[in-house]
Amino acid sequence: MKKVALWILAVVITLSAVIYQRMTGPTYPKRVKIELDGKEYNLKLLRSHGGTTDAPIELNIDPALKAVLHFKYFPNLENEEWKTLDFEQIDGKLVANLPNQPPAGKLMYYVDISTATSTVSISKEEPVVIRYKGDVPASILVPHIFLMFFSMMLANVAGLFAIAGIERFKTYTNLTFIFLLLGGMILGPLVQLNAFGDLWTGVPFGWDLTDNKTLIAFLFWLAAVIGNRRQQRPWLTIIAAIVGLLVYSIPHSMFGSELDRASGQVTQGMIQLFYLF
Repeated sequence: MKKVALWILAVVITLSAVIYQRMTGPTYPKRVKIELDGKEYNLKLLRSHGGTTDAPIELNIDPALKAVLHFKYFPNLENEEWKTLDFEQIDGKLVANLPNQPPAGKLMYYVDISTATSTVSISKEEPVVIRYKGDVPASILVPHIFLMFFSMMLANVAGLFAIAGIERFKTYTNLTFIFLLLGGMILGPLVQLNAFGDLWTGVPFGWDLTDNKTLIAFLFWLAAVIGNRRQQRPWLTIIAAIVGLLVYSIPHSMFGSELDRASGQVTQGMIQLFYLF
């Protein structure tokens, strides 16, 4: 019963971390609640788009309303004027397509919606930032996501078992390391290569936060595996598990690849905190 309870707790911690990532990460759609003529709508605004197609910005509102999309490059280094696109009715929704950009290119945008009595602006003061990327094959992306999720859950099991003094923590320490190696250090760079053209943009080649935080977690789990080979050192596993939780609490892709339009090179760029929510 003790092991079952710890497994349940590990699952709860893992799911909580995943939900937190989805709520805070700058690549997940921005959720917006608005009121139009006394009726509330919940909208999702894209902040990431892959492939070579334009990015569809969809408004699940009354399609009879008029809406305008305003956009320009991010970061806005040349004080360019806002460009505009009218939303069109498609399948009962209002849709406007942001023009496709090279991998790691970014646009910022906001929306104006006109009703019979007023115009409502969405994110005009804090525009939404969308980052474009190359198409990542499902054969790489799906196992990457699964392995990262499973390594996170195993890390929590290993840490809780180590705290509880259950000897099997060593088995889960080794499994965590293996899954993190496969998902983070092998498939992770392949995702990065397909999305932005580089295998590795962390230390020593750059400051990509996703690559660097994966590297930090990997090194701590490597130390836990080595340290527990000949004798039990549960404190190493506990530290690795805590570091892993701290790493996963950092919003995904917050300091990630960004296209420098002047040079055409992909560098690392910071998504300002006030653009995230």
